Amino acid sequence: MRIFSVLALLLALFGGYTWLVLNWSYSTGERAGYVQKFSNKGWFCKTWEGELAMVTMPGTLTEKFEFSVRDEKVAQKLNESMGQRVSLHYAQHIGVPTSCFGETQYYVSDVRVVEMPDAERRAFEAPPAVPAVAPPPPAAPAQ
Repeated sequence: MRIFSVLALLLALFGGYTWLVLNWSYSTGERAGYVQKFSNKGWFCKTWEGELAMVTMPGTLTEKFEFSVRDEKVAQKLNESMGQRVSLHYAQHIGVPTSCFGETQYYVSDVRVVEMPDAERRAFEAPPAVPAVAPPPPAAPAQ
């Protein structure tokens, strides 16, 4: 009987710890960029996992932000906004005991499609075409 009490206590402590780390966030914030990968994966616990490409300037390396989504409505909004610049609101949860709740520490809770600023849009657009210069006429044959 004593072993069942110890197991029940350990299970209650594990459940309480899991509840605490999932409901208390270490940090919150927003990141903007383009979702380049988003999928529902896992063997037993299916979770939505994604990758946001954050581009600072054209021609520079992109920084990747890996995130998890637990809410189906947020996952649907993300799927609908693929290919557009988005802002993700997230909360960081450190110490989540299993990957059944997500493979990353960052849990996205909201998605907004954002317009690209004019200066940034111009930097990504192709430069205007340079008019072709006609070659000089052939030289007259010498006589």
